[in-house]
Order: sequence, then structure tokens, then C-alpha cells
Amino acid sequence: MATLGAEMVHVATGEVDIALPFSERLTQQDGYLHAGVVAGVVDSACGYAALTTMDAGAEVLTVEFKINLLAPAAGERLVARGRVLRTGRTLTVCRGDAFTIDDGREKHVATLTTTMMARVAGPAGRDIAEPS
Repeated sequence: MATLGAEMVHVATGEVDIALPFSERLTQQDGYLHAGVVAGVVDSACGYAALTTMDAGAEVLTVEFKINLLAPAAGERLVARGRVLRTGRTLTVCRGDAFTIDDGREKHVATLTTTMMARVAGPAGRDIAEPS
């Protein structure tokens, strides 16, 4: 997210919002934020939201997601809101919504549903359950 210029603007248990200022270097041919950028920011908001519900030392990995792009992403900035829908021992299901903000008005541009997997890292970043 640092590479894109995004930053967390809200963190609570099961909730994370990430804001991304508009940048022409992140657009596609028509001047809208690229769908991959929108998906990446919403996926990250969901991943961090899931992480807020996990034990200390846990890491999170996306295992699947589906995104609906509802409108072109154009505006002053994009805000992605990740929310946990259900937490399990290993898998957490989240919903993410992306909004563009332009002149104080929000426009809903994408909705994502995702499943996150909790992972506990051992030495050298390997999964503890992973054979050496």
C-alpha cells in the first residue's frame, strides 16, 4: 500500500478503512483508477480488518475474492472499507466496499467479498505446520 500512496485512516476490531489519493500513475487508458488498484486496496482493507480479529503473531492471506466493479473510479480519493462478516478458527469472511470521494460526495464504485486465512509464521517466515 505504501507504493500506491495509500494509508489506513480507521482501525477498530473487525474494521479497517484505507484511503488512496487519486494519482494519474494509477489510472488506466481512460483516466480512471485501474481496477487492479481498486481491488488491491479493498483486498488490503479486508485483510487488515480480518487481522484485527486474530491472535497476536498471526498473519493473514487472501484465499479467494470476488469483486463487482459498480462504476468507474474517478475523484479526489478512493476510500476502501473492509468489514469482517464472520470469523472462524482458520478462515474469516469479509466484505469490502470502495467509494470515490469528489467534492465531498461519495460514490460507491466497488464491492468485494473475500475469504482470509489465518497463518502463524515460524522461523524464517515458514508456516509452523509446514514440513521443513
